[in-house]
Amino acid sequence: MLNRTVTFTKQHTPNSLRVVARRVLCDAHNARLRFTVPVTSRSEFDNVYHCAVRKTASQWIKAIFSDPVVYRYSGLLPYDPRPYKWRHPQPFPPDRVISSLFLSHQKFAAIPKPDRYRTFFVLRDPRDVIVSSYFSTRSSHTPMGDIPQVRKVLQERSMKEGLLYVIGQQSRKGTFKALRSWATAPEADAVRLVRYEDLTGQRQAQELDELLRHCGITLPPAELAGLLARYSFSRMRKEPAGTEKVSHYRKGKSGDWRNHFDDDVYEAFDAATGDLVELLGYPAR
Repeated sequence: MLNRTVTFTKQHTPNSLRVVARRVLCDAHNARLRFTVPVTSRSEFDNVYHCAVRKTASQWIKAIFSDPVVYRYSGLLPYDPRPYKWRHPQPFPPDRVISSLFLSHQKFAAIPKPDRYRTFFVLRDPRDVIVSSYFSTRSSHTPMGDIPQVRKVLQERSMKEGLLYVIGQQSRKGTFKALRSWATAPEADAVRLVRYEDLTGQRQAQELDELLRHCGITLPPAELAGLLARYSFSRMRKEPAGTEKVSHYRKGKSGDWRNHFDDDVYEAFDAATGDLVELLGYPAR
């Protein structure tokens, strides 16, 4: 229910009011959790940090960690930094799952943290990030921030020109540097790197179970199955009856970049990313 309300708010509220509306919704959701959902077991960690680059199922993960069953078995409330006007490197309140932080590893490391915490970073094949960013910005993403301006540019250009534009845009925004920073960071027990492809693929249940356990959250098998059923991508892609909006939840098939990259696009991508694909462990061209 919260996700549908947030979606409606994003689509029908002016930019100047969205932050206030989102904060009201978040506060109301957390109040309902505290007063209506008994906590049967608590995570051993005071905070959990969900870090990522964009186009890595961040909204899906946020929905998962906002579900009452996760609160029931963790005692951790969801916390979205945006409506609370969070500024780096301010600390976060305790007993929260902070989702999502689009930061490099260096910037994340600068945030003060409690002694007991867990972090996970979601990575994805950067070639698919480009394709997903292109389609999302051109057609389906809520018109906020610089989306309207970039959308106009993409709609006026061919797809090839649009992909080249998005590669440059993502490079300027630091997406590739952020991926590299997490991939090359020293290993730590508190940090888990998670592949988008695993979270959305055939081993989804196992990957999500392992991720939750990393965060000190253990769900009974039936509860885990129910959670995944509630937030299946096929359900989240459906739009309310009577709308013509393209769903923000595309299929996101791994390797889809092969259907859209030609030699010129790949050359530009290669120039912008260097050995990033190999570093992240994805198959080469």
